[in-house]
Amino acid sequence: MHRFPLLAAGMLSLVLGVVAGLARSGLAIPVVQPGHLAMHGPLMVGAFLGTVICLERAVAHGGRWAYLAPALAALSAVALWLPIWPGAAALCQVAAGAALVAVSWRLHLRQPALHSQVLAVAAACWPLGALLWLGSSDPGRAVVAWQAFLVLTIAAERLELSRFAPRSPRATRGFLVGLSACAGGAGLSAFAPAAGEAVFAIGALMLAIWLGRHDVARRTAKQPGLTGYIGRCLLLGYLWLAVGALLLLGVAGGAAAPMVRDAALHAVLLGFVMSMVLGHAPVILPAVLRVRMPYHPVFYLPLVLLHVTLLLRVGADLAGLPGLRAAGAAGNALALLAFVATTVSSVVRGSRARARRS
Repeated sequence: MHRFPLLAAGMLSLVLGVVAGLARSGLAIPVVQPGHLAMHGPLMVGAFLGTVICLERAVAHGGRWAYLAPALAALSAVALWLPIWPGAAALCQVAAGAALVAVSWRLHLRQPALHSQVLAVAAACWPLGALLWLGSSDPGRAVVAWQAFLVLTIAAERLELSRFAPRSPRATRGFLVGLSACAGGAGLSAFAPAAGEAVFAIGALMLAIWLGRHDVARRTAKQPGLTGYIGRCLLLGYLWLAVGALLLLGVAGGAAAPMVRDAALHAVLLGFVMSMVLGHAPVILPAVLRVRMPYHPVFYLPLVLLHVTLLLRVGADLAGLPGLRAAGAAGNALALLAFVATTVSSVVRGSRARARRS
């Protein structure tokens, strides 16, 4: 039962992050104060995704101390939203990230493998970004490191699930080069933000191509039911990762319009990362919470809504139309809320079905 409050805190962080994001896009949100606008990224990456990733890793570890990581990540949301010392939230995420590194390394020692090494490297990118945020008081300084945290975490998990697929040594080297570029870009961003962003973008593009070519999603996307749904979520995500990486290269080169950065970041963090969240939720949530989450075609509602509205948002960014971008952002928020609603509905249906059988 102690997992439910942590997951609920992560979901609350998602709601707060969405509200702050809507205000950043120009929509009038009465409950949002000016100081909340800069908190959109830390709420979405550290407080929401950080809590969920830490909780999943804590369940895999099994030790009580491992739950310190998701608890600290969830606590950062409180520090972000309430008028507390601004550095408190960053310190919470530094500590949560350090705990996640320790848990990830412990899991690697328990079962040494390439994917578990990558998970440890990915975890280290989170506190790196939080330290950059703490030192500069600007969450924007953490963006490259936080993107590396999420991209490498997902790539490692997909590598684990695809480990039995036939793969040549050349393909493995290609994965390692992309991984190294992403991690190297995160480290370089601490000293040269533009150069670090460019190196990260190159690595992200390589990983997008690698995943699109070698992931088992190419085959599972053709199947019916939940398996096909997950495969389609993944392939759409890989496409958005490639688009985001290309846009980031334009931003890093200084040739892009100001609104293109918004398009690039949301292509990666919404198009890629949230596609992975939507696809993996029916598998991860039952494992974490020990509940049933039966598949239903309504799962496609938030998925389609997310990608259609993200296309609108990215197109508006590239065309320099802030009003249309705000409409796309509102659609993105609606898609995330629809995801929460369909998830809760599926868990309730699963609980009722279990109760009837018992």
